[in-house]
Amino acid sequence: MFIKSPLKSRVEIRILLAGAVSVLALSACSPRAPATTPEAAKEVVAATVNGTPISESRVELMVKQRAAQGQPDSPEARKAILDQLTMQLLVAQEAVKKGLDKTPAIADQIELTRQSVLANAFVQDYLKTNVVSDAALSAEYDKIKAQMAGTEYKARHILVATEAEAKDIIAKLKKNPKVFEALAKQKSLDTGSKVNGGELGWFDPRSMVPEFGAAVAKLEKDKFTEEPVKSQFGYHVILLEDSRPKSVPPLEQVKPGLTQQVQQQNLKKLLDDLKAKAKIEIVQAPAPAPAPATATAPAPAAASTAAPANDTKPAAAEPAKK
Repeated sequence: MFIKSPLKSRVEIRILLAGAVSVLALSACSPRAPATTPEAAKEVVAATVNGTPISESRVELMVKQRAAQGQPDSPEARKAILDQLTMQLLVAQEAVKKGLDKTPAIADQIELTRQSVLANAFVQDYLKTNVVSDAALSAEYDKIKAQMAGTEYKARHILVATEAEAKDIIAKLKKNPKVFEALAKQKSLDTGSKVNGGELGWFDPRSMVPEFGAAVAKLEKDKFTEEPVKSQFGYHVILLEDSRPKSVPPLEQVKPGLTQQVQQQNLKKLLDDLKAKAKIEIVQAPAPAPAPATATAPAPAAASTAAPANDTKPAAAEPAKK
C-alpha cells in the first residue's frame, strides 16, 4: 500500500531495513512475544503487528526526534511515523523468523546499537544530574579572564622577502611616514592586508608569531619599527596605530557557553577515570601500516608568503610552533 513507484519503493525499503536494527536493539525482546510486565500493560498501545504492540511512547520519541530536526508535529506526520514503525516491526519479525538476528554480522550490529543507546543515555543522565554550580562557573570564568587579560593592538604591516627590501622601505618611511599605506599596497606580500594598506585591525599579540607580537608590544603609538622584524614569513615593517586594554565580556553574557564547556570538561574527566579504572585488554593485532604513497612535489603554499593566519592578521602563533 506504500509502494507508489519503483524509486520510492527502493528509498522506503532502505529506510525500513536501516530502522529494523534499531527496532530490534531497542525492543530488548523478541518481536514475536509482547511484553507482559505491569509497566508495559499500562502503556498506551498505538498499534500492533501480529500481536506485538507498538507503544505510543515510541511514536512520541520519533515525533521529538523529528521536531529536533525542524519537522513539525501534525496528524499526517504521526500517521507517517506509525506507518514506518509498523512496517519496520513487520520486516524485523520476518528477519527473526529467518534467524537473521542470530547471524554474527547482524548480532554485532544489534549489540553495537544497544551499546550506543546505553552510552548516550549515561552521558545525558550525567549531564542532567550533575549541574554546574555557580562557584564552578565563577572559578572557570576567573581563570579564562586572567588568560585574556592584557593589551590589544591596532597596527599595519608590510611584508617583504628580504632584509634589504625592508630596510629600503624603512628609509622611505623615515623621510615621509605618511606613505606607509601606499608602500603596503605596492610592495607587501601579504595579500590579505595589502589591499587595505597593510591594515590588520585589533589583535592580541599572543595570537601572532612571537617575533611579530614582541615587536608590536614595544612600539609607541604612531611609530614604526626602525629595524626589519624577521619571522618565518619574511621581513616585516610594522606601524602601531593604537592600543587598548582587552575587554572581557561579563559572566552573564558567556554563561551558557561556559556552562557547556565546564560540563564537557567534567564529563571528560569522568570518562578518563572510568577508563583508567577499567581492565581493558587489546588482543587484536594492529592493522598493517599502509604502503607509503609516491612522493610528489608540493604545490607552492600561499601561507609561506602571506603573513595573516586568518586573512587579517600576520600569523597565528600556533602555526609558528610547528
